[in-house]
Amino acid sequence: MKQRINGSVPFYQVERHFACLLLAVMSIAAAAPARAAEDMFDGKWHFSVTPYYWLPVVNGTVTYNNPAGGGGSIAADVDPSSYLKSLDFAAMVTGEARKDNWLVFTDYMYIHFGGDESAVKSVTGPGGIVQVPVNIDGSATLLTNVWTLAGGYAVIHEAAGDLDVFAGSRLLNFDSTLSWNFAGPTGSLAKSGSVSETKNLWDGIVGVKGQVRFGQSKWFMPYYADIGAGSNNWTWQAELGAGYRFGWGDVVLNVRSLTYRSDDNQLDLRMTGPALGASFKF
Repeated sequence: MKQRINGSVPFYQVERHFACLLLAVMSIAAAAPARAAEDMFDGKWHFSVTPYYWLPVVNGTVTYNNPAGGGGSIAADVDPSSYLKSLDFAAMVTGEARKDNWLVFTDYMYIHFGGDESAVKSVTGPGGIVQVPVNIDGSATLLTNVWTLAGGYAVIHEAAGDLDVFAGSRLLNFDSTLSWNFAGPTGSLAKSGSVSETKNLWDGIVGVKGQVRFGQSKWFMPYYADIGAGSNNWTWQAELGAGYRFGWGDVVLNVRSLTYRSDDNQLDLRMTGPALGASFKF
């Protein structure tokens, strides 16, 4: 069950954020001087830096301990229409270095939501799923650091597209607090309260990335996929979108999804949504 909390930011404000960012990126593109396309496999070092803006819907499950005995979990959703008004800070950037077929890249995301209104979908207690009453109210705070570092090798580089294979690691630093206030009985779960979850997870990952080009057109389709595991969890990430090539770099709009699940069911985190970035090459 999912109930929207009154006071959420209308979705047109989310669209306005993306429209303003797209206008800024296109203004930079128009002002930047054009230059000849680079040969990325000419034996020299080539670098790129890509700041981007990601607006995911965050789906998560938090496990709690019941003082009276037993335990359970609460599943909640937080989407851009609610968290943009209380986004404390966000920084997202990707960097890459290449020489011939070899490459190394890193991706870093920092997201801090504070006091966001949220929607509780379900409650699971010692006796199973609890009927969620009406008039649900609550808030959620989320602080996430996600850092990926990997090295790879280009196995395909042709006019039709590129394919890189890579291996590396990813760190998730996750700190979340969820509070609730229900109007009716919830069995062994208190009508109001809060739970917190903190995780620091290192995972080894393997994956592929690259792009598909369309003849002589400046349009291309970037793609990315990885999967990995740690001591007690697994993770995967995927991206697919559309890009346009300028002389100074690329502009890319894609859909990105990142999932973490722990073997002990203490963490189930899914983040999916559109991302817009500008890649500057030098």
